[in-house]
Order: sequence, then structure tokens, then C-alpha cells
Amino acid sequence: MASSNMDETMSESEPVAESAEPAANGAPPAVEALAEPPPPPEFDATPWPVPAPHAPRPLRIRRPLGPRLWTATLAAALLFTAGGLALLYMDDTTFQHNASQLTADNNNLKAQNKALGAQLLTTQTNLTATLGELATVRAELEHPQLTIWNVPQQINGPTYYLAGGAPDTFTYHLKATSNGPMSISILTLENFSDAITCVHNGVANTNWCMHHSGAEITWYNITTINYDFHKAEGCADYVVVFTSARDITVTPNVSVTYNPASSSTGSCAQ
Repeated sequence: MASSNMDETMSESEPVAESAEPAANGAPPAVEALAEPPPPPEFDATPWPVPAPHAPRPLRIRRPLGPRLWTATLAAALLFTAGGLALLYMDDTTFQHNASQLTADNNNLKAQNKALGAQLLTTQTNLTATLGELATVRAELEHPQLTIWNVPQQINGPTYYLAGGAPDTFTYHLKATSNGPMSISILTLENFSDAITCVHNGVANTNWCMHHSGAEITWYNITTINYDFHKAEGCADYVVVFTSARDITVTPNVSVTYNPASSSTGSCAQ
């Protein structure tokens, strides 16, 4: 390769020698323009980035923990464990206290509830009794009961009698006792008139005529009676007569209850 380059250089310089010959003859040689050499290559002097060197890491040398450090570490662990246990104990104590308090409160509420239930039962019982009494009082106000004869009286033999009217619009409660046989009849006014006529005409004595001249109802030779007569509730036409064949004492307890009928009753309805 070097020899070929040298030959090419020499062949290129030969025409320059031939052009120099006329100069020896005194004539000026022809000057040929030389070709300009190519520009030299430019060198890029920009430096390439170089990474910064890292400092070497120091070598760590592990050393075994000394006995004091082990003791301190163990003590710290024990303190931490003891603190945790203390907190757990305090939490458990607080929880047990709260649970005991709630249990006590619950028991108190149960006792109060039981007491309130007993009071409610008592109140309901009293209310029921009060309502019953109120109903009784209301019934009594609507139908008052009055005693009309309660004084003991004498019957002096067969020619005497005791008589009283059964009031209209009332229930007649015939109740009496005696210390000897007595006869009782409930008569209409017409029956009573016939009995008086019987006596006045000398047909018989009072003890006989009062019970054999017609009657609504009659009881013979009794010592006690308890009977409710309702036919006077709508009729003012009845008389009650007591007689006896001998001397006796009659102890009456006769009462009436206001109970007016909606229509005529007894002999008034005929």
C-alpha cells in the first residue's frame, strides 16, 4: 500500500517538471493553479460524562453484646411485659367492677319491677273492688231500699190483727218473726173489705175471716217469714195482715225497694 501511494505522488509531480523546461529557455513558464488541500478534520473535544466515583462503604464489624447490654435489654423487656400485664389487670379489674355494678343495677331494677308489679296488682284489686262498690251504690241509688216497719208489736188473741199497706212502685220485702204461731195474708182492698164484713156479720173471728175471705197469698201458723212480693210494683191495691189464735209478739223487719214496673201489675192488670 505504501508503494502505490508513492507512485501516485510521483506521477502527479511529473507535469510540474515539464513546465519548468521552458523557463530554462527564458520564456516564462505557464503557472497552473494547484488544487486546495481538503480542510483538516475537526476534533470534537467535548468530554464524555464520567460517573462520579462512590465512596467505599465502611466495613461493619459486628461485635457480640456485652453482659451489661444483655441485662439492660432483658430488664427493658421485663418492664414492658410487666407494664402490659398491669394494663391488662387494670382493664380486667375495671371490667369486673363495671359488670358487678351492672349486675347490681339489674337486680335493683328487677326488685323495683317486682314491687311495682305487686303495687299494680293491689291497685287493680282495689280498683275492681271500688268498681263493684260503685256499681252497688249506683244500683242502690237507682233502687233505694227503705225499712218501713221494724217495731215489735203485740197481737192479743184471735180478735186482733196487725195490718199495713204494700206501697205502689216498690218491691215489698216481708220479713218477720214471732214467739208463737201467726197467720199472714196479702189481701187486695176488696179482700180486706170482705174480711171486715165477715167479722162484722159474726161469721167468725178476725183470725179466721182475715184468711178465708179471699187473698192473694196466705201463710198459716208460722213463726218466721221471708218473702218478696212484686205485684205492688205496678199496683196500689194490697194490704198485709197478721193474726194469731193467742197472744203473741211479732217482731217485723219489713222493707221496700223502689222498683217501678213499666206497666200495671197484680190485680191492677186485670
